[in-house]
Amino acid sequence: ASSPPTTSKMAASVREKQTVALKRMLNFNAPPLKNTAAEPVWKVLIYDRFGQDIISPLLSVKELRDMGITLHLLLHSDRDPIPDVPAIYFIMPTEENIDRICQDLRNQLYESYFLNFISAISRSKLEDIASAALAANAVSQVTKVYDQYLNFITLEDDMFVLCHQNKELISYHAINRADIQDTDMEAIMDTIVDSLFCFFVTLGAVPIIRCPRGNAAEMVAVKLDKKLRENLRDARNSLFTGDNMATGQFSFQRPLFVLADRNVDMATPLHHTWTYQALIHDVLDFQLNRVAMEEGAGAEPSPAGARPKKKNRKTYDLTAADRFWQKHKGSPFPEVAESVQEELDTYRAQEDEVKRLKSIMGLEGEDEGAISMLSDNTAKLTSAVSSLPELLEKKRLIDLHTNVATAVLDHIKSRKLDVYFEYEEKLMSKSTLDKSLLDIISDPDAGTPEDKMRLFLIYYIAALQAPSESDLEQYKTALLDAGCDLSPLNYIKQWKAFTKMAATPANYGNSGVKPMGLFSRVMNTGSQFVMEGVKNLVLKQHNLPVTRILDNLMEMKSNPETDDYRYFDPKMLRGSERYDGFAIVFVVGGGNYIEYQNLVDYAKVKQGKKVVYGCSELFNAAQFIKQLSQLGQK
Repeated sequence: ASSPPTTSKMAASVREKQTVALKRMLNFNAPPLKNTAAEPVWKVLIYDRFGQDIISPLLSVKELRDMGITLHLLLHSDRDPIPDVPAIYFIMPTEENIDRICQDLRNQLYESYFLNFISAISRSKLEDIASAALAANAVSQVTKVYDQYLNFITLEDDMFVLCHQNKELISYHAINRADIQDTDMEAIMDTIVDSLFCFFVTLGAVPIIRCPRGNAAEMVAVKLDKKLRENLRDARNSLFTGDNMATGQFSFQRPLFVLADRNVDMATPLHHTWTYQALIHDVLDFQLNRVAMEEGAGAEPSPAGARPKKKNRKTYDLTAADRFWQKHKGSPFPEVAESVQEELDTYRAQEDEVKRLKSIMGLEGEDEGAISMLSDNTAKLTSAVSSLPELLEKKRLIDLHTNVATAVLDHIKSRKLDVYFEYEEKLMSKSTLDKSLLDIISDPDAGTPEDKMRLFLIYYIAALQAPSESDLEQYKTALLDAGCDLSPLNYIKQWKAFTKMAATPANYGNSGVKPMGLFSRVMNTGSQFVMEGVKNLVLKQHNLPVTRILDNLMEMKSNPETDDYRYFDPKMLRGSERYDGFAIVFVVGGGNYIEYQNLVDYAKVKQGKKVVYGCSELFNAAQFIKQLSQLGQK
């Protein structure tokens, strides 16, 4: 099944735009030539960790090789001279990076240097490079210096984050520290604004900005508006005119840019989830679209008395090219398990065909090398064989999802995550509860101490009336007995007291989950997934706070939540506020896949609307709790 067409007819997605910009850069800043027989020029790519994080979700090693990148090395690694090859640098303009470039010039490492800065380089740093080049007699070899304005990471067609390295510098914890100095806050805001500015330059669009009052989101809006205005005012050097705009079908299109503050909704990032991508992020090690797992997790135990096998860590990339992933990353987990099983059954039916094809070609076993050679020569082989690489790729993806889904299922079963998810949904939607909170906290078989803490914090955040002191003591005792660290609660108590003064608590709408009886297919014997005891929960569509804020502003609904939101138009065309159904929501203080998925589901229902989700950092509940815990440590 192919994924449904997206509404990206309206405009190229930010992922495409950032990819095009990178390919252009890797082609010495010229548009890559289409369909030419000419071999690409061989070159090396030198990046820092920031550059690596931007490139890795977008371009595979094979794609880099196809563009002539023979080697890609970290700037601060030991690199040998390769004097007859041009080098393309993709790095942040930091002091230490500049020093290292100057050292490379002195050591005459490469034939020529194409310096690409992820974010704009200052005049003084540029002069440092120039004087180093002069001293090293290498002026003619520094061929080009470019500001790329690519200081953000795109993870999906409709999702981006600001950074992965050093994210603690702009984390929720950093912004909400009680002892933060004004100068620190300025620096954090400047870092966020620099990345957002890069995002809009790459998009080729000047947004209309809306934000709440009196928090970090407002500070970001004010600074971003100022930076965009200054750039537009300098018409000769503006980044939003000329070529950039011509390539974007955006010139007529003004995106609505909604800034939200993490403090508007503290329950969602702690919530146990039920959709595939969000679950992977919650329970496995999933970063920059790559999931890392212990191999053999969920496999058969080693025989009694045998030494336990050393576990290898295996990584899987979950990419845009993976049709199963594109179709199911937002599906409820039971549906995913069922679909993996169906794919597996379909493949098994074709397995004999694979064996037959392999034997025709004299291939034995799992010789991947021989197979990839074949796929290059497929055209020359008979039609019977042309389907083999495709079938094997299908098998690879089925194995990948079988492994990942099994690992997720192990967590669901061992921690009773379905129970947590269902109970929290009821808490957040103020539905009637079927069992007491204390029972779950005290149940030694239900979840880890962290699961219990997340549940209790959601109860505390969502409660209209805070529990009485005596009730609270009872809960605290139960949490301590369960092995919980109470520091996050200290912070959430302060936060709740403060928010109560400031505004009404977030309303989570009438969400709800319907238990759907037991799994049909997956319960059959012979299934990979033993789902016994796991509830088959189906989600009802409901809007989370961030989605609701967007909906109010996009549909111009009057609502006390958003009526006093500020309005900035860097182009100063007040009154021409036509949002052509394209909006970007950005959460200052961190975001998560639950919110992202909720926006994706919202946009699906709204015909012709395109929504992009961004956040200053992407964290799962464990990482968020850790930050709350640091804030709550007395």
